[in-house]
Amino acid sequence: MTNKIEANMEVIGADGVHVGTVDRVVGNRIKLKKSDSFGQHEGRHHYIEMGFVADVEGQRVRLSANAEIAITLEEERSGRPVKL
Repeated sequence: MTNKIEANMEVIGADGVHVGTVDRVVGNRIKLKKSDSFGQHEGRHHYIEMGFVADVEGQRVRLSANAEIAITLEEERSGRPVKL
């Protein structure tokens, strides 16, 4: 499924709520654009493990968790969880 994910695709939770925008795929993680981050995440890149990707639907990457939960699964570049 990694080969279907491209830059500028929208990342949404299982509930259809916007989580972020793909910057690129790095290894087994999706790097989200920092220009699309908000709240405590503003101005930083975050990453989502490919294991949380449920499907790629057109120009959207759908995660297996609702957006509210998916945000808690985001990681820093180092692989550490994002502190909320």
